[in-house]
Amino acid sequence: MSRPPSPPLLTRRRAGLSALALGALVASSFTLAASPARAADTLLSQGKPATASSQEGDAYAASAAVDGDLTGTRWSSQWSDPQWLQVDLGRSANLSRAVLTWEAAYGKSYRIQASDNGTDWRTLRTVTGGDGGTDDLALTGSGRYVRMLGTERSGGYGYSLWEFQVHGNTDGTTPPPTGGAVQVTGSQGNWQLTVGGQPYTVKGLTWGPAIADAPRYMPDVKSMGVNTIRTWGTDGGTKPLLDSAAANGIRVINGFWLQPGGGPGSGGCVNYVTDTTYKNTMLTEFSKWVEAYKSHPATLMWNVGNESVLGLQNCYSGDELERQRNAYTSFVNDVAKKIHSIDPDHPVTSTDAWTGAWPYYKRNAPDLDLYSMNSYGDICNVQEDWEEGGYTKPYIITEGGPAGEWEVPDDANGVPDEPTDVQKADGYTQAWNCTTGHRGVALGATLFHYGVEHDFGGVWFNLLPDGLKRLSYYSVKKAYTGSAGGDNTPPVITDMTVSPASSAPAGGEFTVRAGARDPDGDPITYRVFLSGNYANGDKRLVEAEWRSTGNGTFAVTAPEKLGVWKVYIQAEDGRGNAGIETKSVKVVAPPVTGTNVALNKPTTASSFQESYGDCPCEPAKATDGKTDTRWASDWSDPQWIRVDLGAATAVRKLQLVWDPAYAKSYEVQVSDDGNTWRTVHSTTTGNGDIDTIDVATTARHVRLHLTARGTGWGYSLHEFGIYS
Repeated sequence: MSRPPSPPLLTRRRAGLSALALGALVASSFTLAASPARAADTLLSQGKPATASSQEGDAYAASAAVDGDLTGTRWSSQWSDPQWLQVDLGRSANLSRAVLTWEAAYGKSYRIQASDNGTDWRTLRTVTGGDGGTDDLALTGSGRYVRMLGTERSGGYGYSLWEFQVHGNTDGTTPPPTGGAVQVTGSQGNWQLTVGGQPYTVKGLTWGPAIADAPRYMPDVKSMGVNTIRTWGTDGGTKPLLDSAAANGIRVINGFWLQPGGGPGSGGCVNYVTDTTYKNTMLTEFSKWVEAYKSHPATLMWNVGNESVLGLQNCYSGDELERQRNAYTSFVNDVAKKIHSIDPDHPVTSTDAWTGAWPYYKRNAPDLDLYSMNSYGDICNVQEDWEEGGYTKPYIITEGGPAGEWEVPDDANGVPDEPTDVQKADGYTQAWNCTTGHRGVALGATLFHYGVEHDFGGVWFNLLPDGLKRLSYYSVKKAYTGSAGGDNTPPVITDMTVSPASSAPAGGEFTVRAGARDPDGDPITYRVFLSGNYANGDKRLVEAEWRSTGNGTFAVTAPEKLGVWKVYIQAEDGRGNAGIETKSVKVVAPPVTGTNVALNKPTTASSFQESYGDCPCEPAKATDGKTDTRWASDWSDPQWIRVDLGAATAVRKLQLVWDPAYAKSYEVQVSDDGNTWRTVHSTTTGNGDIDTIDVATTARHVRLHLTARGTGWGYSLHEFGIYS
């Protein structure tokens, strides 16, 4: 998993505060004055958990504003509006005043707000025309969470507070529980999720980073307006993630993984009709972690399984598939009942990726409190399916966002045409609008995906591949907060083209064109990557060899291996943002001048595979002029393949187009009679790329004598070209 770089520690020189900065505010919505002493006025904020929308660097964390050091440490935000700093007092309190000791970068306009749950805020004071210094503000109100929401900076820097002090007293009443029971309340078509009796709409993201990185990323998640994250598995290593979430006022949908989990590659297939051992093991395992985390303040609900009703089609078919689906959903119900017996204070749901799964849950899993659905490009049809199905439970969207590769049309090279950054950002907006549009039934969403992987899937779906924020990041933030105004946003790439898109010569150059603009006028730097996902299954992004030829045009060196590749243009603004666009390019064998004298000539070999994958793979398929057919040998050394040219022929060049099963060591041999051979070329460093070999000889027979395989398979050639 790739990791984003640590944010740079910005250093700069600032002018000191003038004497006038300590005077009265001009054009302010309030008057600053020394507050009289209050007998019951207690400093509540010092040393309490503090979070912020951003920080300028590791030395300027939110905690520095509540550590009691008035001139030595400070919180400092990024250089954009809006920003916020929040402190969790630990319990509800009556609030009497807030004292803000500003550094030179102060808030010209800001609000002091309070909240009972860290999500729903009410404004206690509004400041406009601030001039820095120390602001001592009288407050009337109560809350557990208090924040400064900065809406206008005084200059080009961010917001910076030496100290943020909140005063007041506990109100003598029982504070809301740290966790609070979570319930699905209401009636048919008018449901509501509540936490501690308060309405709660899931504004969430699926969680991608390593648990060890949760303290690093969770404040950023919070800054996006997110109140919930979703996981797929819960075990003994989950607690640090829950702790970090709770420290930031975020709740967790704790997932439990069940086979097949969407299909092959997800842990195999289980027989839910007969395999009682597996079911009992899972029931025991899940119960253990429900008991462990049922009282954790971050726990929102339990989610049993992921896409298994749909995924069972990869394991079974026909009547047996129906039996398995009924047995699986019945087992989910058993798990739900068990969880409820241990933890009556948190709902239980189950996720699938197909509304066709809901009839099985309706029939077999009545103890589920709500349903869950993973849906991307089709998300706006979920409401219609729910209504037509006559369902009697609400749901949440547990994955959603732009259209996936299974939902988009293929491009000219026959691979899914990936949406642009703008289209993906619109996809998140649409997903949220269609979720919230199903009022009283859809209780929110955890959109996909707060991840940092910089690979094929990461670029398609992650909001922060390699830690760089995409347009989609800001789209989600706007959906959840109502505004992303003031943010420095990524470069936007338009009109990306690749030429030639379907005939780039292996090892040669092809051209990429793309327009790019930065909305904030930041200078743009470029990077170019290639992915072999469709060519060889390698999902990594590897930086390409490329050069700029001006005016948004780039000359990119094609891979040596044939197939359809993805090429990515990444435009970075130096402020932690990136625009990324991608198109496919088909890499073909580089042209060789002259005549391929081996074409359709008699070809024999020491062996060939009669049946395996796409075989039979006879020797003649290496000289048929087609790069989508191949010869493949037995899986042993040595092997050979030979061509009879029919008569003595001048030979000057060979082109070997290898399949992934290539030769590491081999010799090119020629013969006049097919019996006596002489070697004209040899290598021990073959790498599976296309080999174009210069020779100068005359012969009737040409043979490859293959002595060391590059893989555990045999030898395999798409084409054995001999040019005269």
